[in-house]
Amino acid sequence: MNSAVILLPGLNRDRDMIAALTKISGKAPITIWQTETSIPDNIDLIVIPGGYSFGDYLRCGAIAARSPVMQAVRERAEKGVKVMGVCNGFQILLEAGMLPGALMRNTSLRFICRDVKLEVANANTVFTRGYQQGQIIRCPIAHADGNYFTDPETLKKIEGNGQVVFRYAEGDNPNGSINNIAGIMNESGNVLGMMPHPENLIEAAHGGDDGRALFAGMMEQFA
Repeated sequence: MNSAVILLPGLNRDRDMIAALTKISGKAPITIWQTETSIPDNIDLIVIPGGYSFGDYLRCGAIAARSPVMQAVRERAEKGVKVMGVCNGFQILLEAGMLPGALMRNTSLRFICRDVKLEVANANTVFTRGYQQGQIIRCPIAHADGNYFTDPETLKKIEGNGQVVFRYAEGDNPNGSINNIAGIMNESGNVLGMMPHPENLIEAAHGGDDGRALFAGMMEQFA
């Protein structure tokens, strides 16, 4: 699988994401800086990692969503290329209009950094084929603005379409997200945004490997 990691000022999980993709696929992703206006045609997966792009000024992801590279990401996504945004990457995809809804301040008004329990709400996706439907996994989070919200009509639509991919499970909702939503995809099923960090739980050195199946499942498609 040929992958690319988007680099933006203030991101701090890019090395973690590059390491995860390299270790699991055996092939290092290319990196694409925020001023670039094109992405190579041979790229199968584009990842926007977590952090604090542009210092989270205005709103989390608001400035990054308007950087030149995001137009290129949008164009590749419209052609069916897989796109995944994690944490700040999720916020950027929402601000770019590539996913529905918004992420607000955690209801506790505090930054939260810990492991949470996640339910795989839809295992029939290109991103979650390595999991079982309803499987409960453990995954780290680190965010202050992870409270997913959308209007009732949109919520009904994404729930009905199976666009909710991950939910906080067993009462472990750390931020107040509506319907315990932790990750969603677009209608076409090729763009995923999620708040938890699967790249930080892929091997024993991390204390577990529950995040590994997300990457391994995607890579099987391009073997």
